[in-house]
Amino acid sequence: MSAEPLKLWLEQRGQNAGALLRLRLARPKANVLDAAMIQSLAAAFDAHRGNHGLLAALIDHEGPHFSFGASVEEHLPERCAEMLGGFHALLCRMLEWPKPILVCAKGQCLGGGLELAAAGSLLFVSPETRLGQPEIKLGVIAPAASVLLPLRIGPARAEDLLYSGRSIDGATALAWGLANGLGEDPTSLALEFLEKNLLDKSAAALACAVRAAREPLADLVRARLADVESLYLDTVMATRDANEGLNAFIEKRQPRWEHR
Repeated sequence: MSAEPLKLWLEQRGQNAGALLRLRLARPKANVLDAAMIQSLAAAFDAHRGNHGLLAALIDHEGPHFSFGASVEEHLPERCAEMLGGFHALLCRMLEWPKPILVCAKGQCLGGGLELAAAGSLLFVSPETRLGQPEIKLGVIAPAASVLLPLRIGPARAEDLLYSGRSIDGATALAWGLANGLGEDPTSLALEFLEKNLLDKSAAALACAVRAAREPLADLVRARLADVESLYLDTVMATRDANEGLNAFIEKRQPRWEHR
Protein backbone atom coordinates (compact mmCIF):
# COMPACT_ATOMS: atom_id res chain seq x y z
CA MET A 1 0.00 0.00 0.00
CA SER A 2 1.25 3.47 -0.91
CA ALA A 3 2.78 5.46 1.92
CA GLU A 4 1.13 8.58 0.47
CA PRO A 5 -2.63 8.04 0.13
CA LEU A 6 -3.20 11.57 -1.17
CA LYS A 7 -1.49 13.73 -3.79
CA LEU A 8 -1.72 17.46 -3.17
CA TRP A 9 -0.61 20.52 -5.11
CA LEU A 10 -1.54 24.12 -5.82
CA GLU A 11 -2.32 24.89 -9.43
CA GLN A 12 -2.21 28.15 -11.35
CA ARG A 13 -5.31 28.87 -13.40
CA GLY A 14 -5.21 31.80 -15.77
CA GLN A 15 -3.20 34.62 -14.22
CA ASN A 16 -3.98 33.51 -10.70
CA ALA A 17 -1.06 31.55 -9.23
CA GLY A 18 -2.17 28.96 -6.72
CA ALA A 19 -5.87 29.56 -7.40
CA LEU A 20 -6.81 25.90 -7.13
CA LEU A 21 -6.01 23.33 -4.43
CA ARG A 22 -5.78 19.89 -6.06
CA LEU A 23 -6.42 16.81 -3.92
CA ARG A 24 -6.12 13.42 -5.60
CA LEU A 25 -7.02 10.14 -3.90
CA ALA A 26 -4.02 7.98 -4.71
CA ARG A 27 -4.67 4.39 -3.69
CA PRO A 28 -6.18 2.84 -6.80
CA LYS A 29 -8.11 0.89 -7.65
CA ALA A 30 -10.36 1.18 -4.60
CA ASN A 31 -9.12 4.40 -2.91
CA VAL A 32 -10.36 3.06 0.42
CA LEU A 33 -10.95 5.79 2.99
CA ASP A 34 -8.86 4.42 5.82
CA ALA A 35 -7.43 6.40 8.73
CA ALA A 36 -4.37 7.49 6.73
CA MET A 37 -6.48 8.81 3.84
CA ILE A 38 -8.87 10.59 6.21
CA GLN A 39 -6.01 12.20 8.14
CA SER A 40 -4.32 13.33 4.92
CA LEU A 41 -7.49 14.97 3.62
CA ALA A 42 -8.18 16.66 6.96
CA ALA A 43 -4.62 17.99 7.16
CA ALA A 44 -4.83 19.34 3.61
CA PHE A 45 -8.03 21.26 4.27
CA ASP A 46 -6.67 22.58 7.56
CA ALA A 47 -3.38 23.69 6.01
CA HIS A 48 -5.09 25.70 3.26
CA ARG A 49 -8.09 27.06 5.16
CA GLY A 50 -6.39 30.45 5.57
CA ASN A 51 -5.09 30.66 1.99
CA HIS A 52 -7.00 33.76 0.91
CA GLY A 53 -5.95 33.53 -2.75
CA LEU A 54 -7.60 30.16 -3.31
CA LEU A 55 -10.74 30.14 -5.40
CA ALA A 56 -11.61 26.45 -4.96
CA ALA A 57 -10.45 22.94 -4.14
CA LEU A 58 -10.83 20.01 -6.50
CA ILE A 59 -10.90 16.37 -5.39
CA ASP A 60 -10.42 13.64 -7.98
CA HIS A 61 -8.76 10.24 -8.02
CA GLU A 62 -6.23 7.89 -9.53
CA GLY A 63 -7.44 4.58 -10.87
CA PRO A 64 -10.84 3.62 -12.28
CA HIS A 65 -12.85 4.23 -9.11
CA PHE A 66 -13.38 7.28 -6.91
CA SER A 67 -13.69 5.16 -3.76
CA PHE A 68 -15.20 1.88 -2.60
CA GLY A 69 -15.81 3.62 0.74
CA ALA A 70 -14.43 3.49 4.24
CA SER A 71 -12.26 0.62 5.40
CA VAL A 72 -14.49 -2.27 6.50
CA GLU A 73 -11.76 -3.53 8.82
CA GLU A 74 -11.84 -0.18 10.62
CA HIS A 75 -15.62 -0.55 11.06
CA LEU A 76 -15.15 -3.53 13.37
CA PRO A 77 -16.13 -2.90 17.02
CA GLU A 78 -12.65 -2.32 18.37
CA ARG A 79 -11.88 0.47 15.87
CA CYS A 80 -15.15 1.92 14.63
CA ALA A 81 -15.47 4.72 17.22
CA GLU A 82 -12.10 6.17 16.27
CA MET A 83 -12.73 5.73 12.55
CA LEU A 84 -16.19 7.33 12.61
CA GLY A 85 -15.02 10.22 14.77
CA GLY A 86 -12.18 11.03 12.40
CA PHE A 87 -14.26 10.66 9.26
CA HIS A 88 -17.15 12.75 10.54
CA ALA A 89 -14.73 15.46 11.68
CA LEU A 90 -13.33 15.53 8.12
CA LEU A 91 -16.81 15.93 6.62
CA CYS A 92 -17.57 18.80 8.99
CA ARG A 93 -14.26 20.46 7.99
CA MET A 94 -15.34 20.22 4.37
CA LEU A 95 -18.78 21.67 5.04
CA GLU A 96 -17.17 24.59 6.88
CA TRP A 97 -14.29 25.12 4.44
CA PRO A 98 -14.40 28.67 3.07
CA LYS A 99 -14.19 27.98 -0.68
CA PRO A 100 -16.13 25.76 -3.10
CA ILE A 101 -15.04 22.11 -3.13
CA LEU A 102 -15.44 20.47 -6.56
CA VAL A 103 -15.57 16.66 -6.50
CA CYS A 104 -14.96 14.52 -9.60
CA ALA A 105 -15.94 10.85 -9.50
CA LYS A 106 -15.69 8.05 -12.03
CA GLY A 107 -16.33 4.34 -11.46
CA GLN A 108 -17.58 3.30 -8.04
CA CYS A 109 -18.45 6.07 -5.57
CA LEU A 110 -19.80 4.05 -2.68
CA GLY A 111 -20.35 4.22 1.07
CA GLY A 112 -17.92 6.64 2.64
CA GLY A 113 -16.88 7.65 -0.87
CA LEU A 114 -20.36 9.01 -1.58
CA GLU A 115 -20.47 10.62 1.87
CA LEU A 116 -17.19 12.37 1.06
CA ALA A 117 -18.57 13.50 -2.30
CA ALA A 118 -21.82 14.71 -0.73
CA ALA A 119 -19.87 16.90 1.70
CA GLY A 120 -18.37 18.77 -1.24
CA SER A 121 -19.98 21.74 -2.96
CA LEU A 122 -20.37 20.51 -6.54
CA LEU A 123 -20.15 16.96 -7.89
CA PHE A 124 -19.15 16.00 -11.44
CA VAL A 125 -19.65 12.41 -12.64
CA SER A 126 -19.51 10.25 -15.75
CA PRO A 127 -22.36 8.16 -17.20
CA GLU A 128 -20.58 5.07 -15.85
CA THR A 129 -20.20 6.40 -12.30
CA ARG A 130 -22.08 4.30 -9.77
CA LEU A 131 -23.15 6.05 -6.57
CA GLY A 132 -24.65 4.24 -3.60
CA GLN A 133 -24.73 3.48 0.09
CA PRO A 134 -24.36 -0.32 0.35
CA GLU A 135 -23.89 -0.35 4.15
CA ILE A 136 -27.32 -1.89 4.76
CA LYS A 137 -26.15 -4.99 2.87
CA LEU A 138 -23.52 -5.46 5.59
CA GLY A 139 -26.05 -5.17 8.40
CA VAL A 140 -25.07 -1.61 9.33
CA ILE A 141 -26.11 1.93 8.36
CA ALA A 142 -24.48 4.93 6.68
CA PRO A 143 -24.36 7.56 9.44
CA ALA A 144 -23.15 10.58 7.46
CA ALA A 145 -25.26 9.77 4.40
CA SER A 146 -28.32 9.46 6.65
CA VAL A 147 -27.81 13.15 7.45
CA LEU A 148 -26.33 14.51 4.21
CA LEU A 149 -28.44 12.83 1.54
CA PRO A 150 -31.89 13.94 2.76
CA LEU A 151 -30.56 17.52 2.76
CA ARG A 152 -28.98 17.17 -0.69
CA ILE A 153 -31.60 15.17 -2.63
CA GLY A 154 -34.68 15.06 -0.39
CA PRO A 155 -35.96 12.36 1.98
CA ALA A 156 -37.67 10.13 -0.59
CA ARG A 157 -34.61 9.64 -2.79
CA ALA A 158 -32.28 9.45 0.18
CA GLU A 159 -34.38 6.73 1.81
CA ASP A 160 -34.38 4.77 -1.45
CA LEU A 161 -30.58 4.60 -1.40
CA LEU A 162 -30.21 4.13 2.36
CA TYR A 163 -32.73 1.27 2.67
CA SER A 164 -32.00 -0.59 -0.58
CA GLY A 165 -28.22 -0.30 -0.73
CA ARG A 166 -28.56 0.00 -4.50
CA SER A 167 -26.44 2.21 -6.72
CA ILE A 168 -27.56 4.79 -9.27
CA ASP A 169 -25.72 5.83 -12.42
CA GLY A 170 -24.36 9.23 -13.29
CA ALA A 171 -27.39 10.29 -15.33
CA THR A 172 -29.71 9.50 -12.44
CA ALA A 173 -27.45 11.38 -10.02
CA LEU A 174 -27.68 14.41 -12.31
CA ALA A 175 -31.46 14.14 -12.62
CA TRP A 176 -31.81 13.83 -8.84
CA GLY A 177 -29.71 16.92 -8.21
CA LEU A 178 -26.94 14.96 -6.53
CA ALA A 179 -24.51 15.72 -9.38
CA ASN A 180 -23.95 19.06 -11.08
CA GLY A 181 -22.31 17.87 -14.29
CA LEU A 182 -22.19 14.72 -16.42
CA GLY A 183 -19.48 13.80 -18.94
CA GLU A 184 -16.86 11.23 -19.82
CA ASP A 185 -14.14 13.23 -18.02
CA PRO A 186 -15.53 14.68 -14.77
CA THR A 187 -12.25 16.44 -13.93
CA SER A 188 -12.35 18.32 -17.23
CA LEU A 189 -15.94 19.31 -16.48
CA ALA A 190 -14.94 20.66 -13.08
CA LEU A 191 -12.01 22.60 -14.51
CA GLU A 192 -14.27 24.02 -17.21
CA PHE A 193 -16.72 25.13 -14.52
CA LEU A 194 -13.86 26.77 -12.66
CA GLU A 195 -12.62 28.57 -15.78
CA LYS A 196 -16.05 29.81 -16.84
CA ASN A 197 -17.59 30.63 -13.48
CA LEU A 198 -15.01 31.13 -10.73
CA LEU A 199 -11.73 32.48 -12.12
CA ASP A 200 -13.01 36.02 -12.54
CA LYS A 201 -14.43 36.16 -9.03
CA SER A 202 -13.03 37.74 -5.87
CA ALA A 203 -11.79 35.02 -3.52
CA ALA A 204 -13.03 37.16 -0.63
CA ALA A 205 -16.52 37.36 -2.12
CA LEU A 206 -16.51 33.60 -2.78
CA ALA A 207 -15.64 32.94 0.85
CA CYS A 208 -18.64 34.98 1.95
CA ALA A 209 -20.91 33.28 -0.60
CA VAL A 210 -19.81 29.83 0.58
CA ARG A 211 -20.40 30.77 4.20
CA ALA A 212 -23.86 32.17 3.45
CA ALA A 213 -24.90 29.10 1.43
CA ARG A 214 -23.32 26.31 3.45
CA GLU A 215 -23.29 27.46 7.07
CA PRO A 216 -26.91 26.36 7.70
CA LEU A 217 -26.12 22.97 6.13
CA ALA A 218 -22.96 22.63 8.23
CA ASP A 219 -24.86 23.48 11.42
CA LEU A 220 -27.61 20.94 10.70
CA VAL A 221 -25.18 18.19 9.76
CA ARG A 222 -22.94 18.75 12.79
CA ALA A 223 -25.86 18.63 15.22
CA ARG A 224 -27.55 15.60 13.67
CA LEU A 225 -24.33 13.70 12.98
CA ALA A 226 -23.53 13.45 16.68
CA ASP A 227 -26.88 11.71 17.28
CA VAL A 228 -26.50 9.32 14.36
CA GLU A 229 -22.91 8.49 15.33
CA SER A 230 -24.16 7.53 18.80
CA LEU A 231 -26.92 5.43 17.23
CA TYR A 232 -24.30 3.60 15.16
CA LEU A 233 -21.89 2.96 18.03
CA ASP A 234 -24.38 2.21 20.80
CA THR A 235 -27.21 0.47 18.95
CA VAL A 236 -26.19 -0.72 15.49
CA MET A 237 -22.87 -2.20 16.60
CA ALA A 238 -24.58 -3.91 19.53
CA THR A 239 -26.61 -6.06 17.15
CA ARG A 240 -25.52 -9.56 16.28
CA ASP A 241 -26.21 -8.98 12.56
CA ALA A 242 -23.92 -5.94 12.27
CA ASN A 243 -20.95 -7.97 13.40
CA GLU A 244 -22.01 -10.90 11.22
CA GLY A 245 -22.34 -8.70 8.15
CA LEU A 246 -18.97 -7.01 8.56
CA ASN A 247 -17.17 -10.29 9.20
CA ALA A 248 -18.95 -11.98 6.28
CA PHE A 249 -17.71 -9.20 3.99
CA ILE A 250 -14.13 -9.59 5.20
CA GLU A 251 -14.37 -13.38 4.86
CA LYS A 252 -15.95 -13.06 1.38
CA ARG A 253 -19.08 -15.05 2.18
CA GLN A 254 -22.80 -14.45 2.38
CA PRO A 255 -24.01 -13.17 5.75
CA ARG A 256 -26.36 -15.33 7.80
CA TRP A 257 -28.89 -12.96 9.37
CA GLU A 258 -30.62 -13.75 12.64
CA HIS A 259 -32.49 -10.42 12.66
CA ARG A 260 -31.20 -9.38 16.05
